[in-house]
Amino acid sequence: MAIARKKTAGKRVASASKSARSRKDSTVKVALLGFGTVGSSVAKLLAQSKFSNIALTHVFNRNVARKRTSAAARFVPSSARWTENIDDILNSNVDVVIELTGGLNPTESWLRKALSAGKSVITANKQLIAYRGTSLANLAEKHGVQLIYGAAVAGGVPVIPGLAQGISGDDVLRISGILNGTCNYILSRMEGGADYATVLADAQQLGYAEADPSADVDGFDARAKLCILSRIALHSELNPDAVATQSISTVEAIDFAYAKELNATIRQVSTAQREGGLVHARVAPMLVPRTSPMAWSHGTQNMLVASGRFGGDVVFSGHGAGGEPTAVAVVSDLLAVAQRSHAVHLPVRKRQVTNEFMASHYLRFVVDDKPGIVSAISGALAKVNANIDSLLQKPGYPKHRLPFVVTTEPCLTSTITRALSSIGKMDCMLEHPLCLQIIDPEDGK
Repeated sequence: MAIARKKTAGKRVASASKSARSRKDSTVKVALLGFGTVGSSVAKLLAQSKFSNIALTHVFNRNVARKRTSAAARFVPSSARWTENIDDILNSNVDVVIELTGGLNPTESWLRKALSAGKSVITANKQLIAYRGTSLANLAEKHGVQLIYGAAVAGGVPVIPGLAQGISGDDVLRISGILNGTCNYILSRMEGGADYATVLADAQQLGYAEADPSADVDGFDARAKLCILSRIALHSELNPDAVATQSISTVEAIDFAYAKELNATIRQVSTAQREGGLVHARVAPMLVPRTSPMAWSHGTQNMLVASGRFGGDVVFSGHGAGGEPTAVAVVSDLLAVAQRSHAVHLPVRKRQVTNEFMASHYLRFVVDDKPGIVSAISGALAKVNANIDSLLQKPGYPKHRLPFVVTTEPCLTSTITRALSSIGKMDCMLEHPLCLQIIDPEDGK
């Protein structure tokens, strides 16, 4: 997101190169930090688009000798300098640093030095922006340069500029959607009958999931993106560590069968809703009505629904993973810097986060069947004033390992948590109960 500059009396321009860019015929010199899937795709887009006022002059990466001989290196100008020394970038005359290395350390210190040296920064680093975005934006403003991160969320889908500029005039109360393409790929494949382990292995082989997939499947990647979008759309600064997450790894094929009977499917949903000084936020697999746009999203697609007080619902959708879609967002940000465009700048407040939602819940139990189990579960739910809405039991499963489902009427998250604390201790339970929030068809978008 472009950070607007304040016009401060006596404030001088941060660098001589910035003054040079004010001339129409000036060239914006660019350094790439990282030449992996996205970085090489950025080089390819720049080479094939041939923007006359943009020049890739530096490439930073580990093991430069190997990268320079890769097939993708043919898109890097022969005049560009390759380096493994970050100081070569920080001490250069580049105007824009594109950071695609990821992580917090040492990346944060590199970007702070770049901004302080009068270089604008474009990044796809969602963890860095989620945890340090406000501080880095303030530093960019102090030095009269820009920090833009349109590629940090949803790859090539223009969610961030759309929220920051397209609907900034609305009062957005809620954002909800699918922000992790890897999880969407896994769950939509499972919807077709595949098991979790097989699909995860396929996702890793295709490059959608890392060798350690926890950032994706446990919700941490989507959580960072949700916090970034909350800052922009809800004008709310959230502590990412305070946002509840739930792994998709406990979802099984049987859950899709039961979801189908409820006219729903299962997706990893990221949602944040502002109510006064609180933001209700959560990243978790949820039952999504088949009438919802989120149920139609398959493969690596991302989707976000922004619900405004005046403009109603706006849906953003497209491919959120892959080198080229993300590179499109990076290059679009670069063009914004080169043309000196700025986003609407609105105040942001720190807000407390709660994981409390009033919702119906899907509870899946796996039991060693014996008389009185349903009565005991009903009693535990009644004890916390939670009402059962339906009970589903598919035939054909052995009595010694029987899966069945209870859905509840709307109640608070904490209410269900208290009930499951006691239900989970019952002797008949073979697994800890799976609890998924059910999105209301009238409210789920």
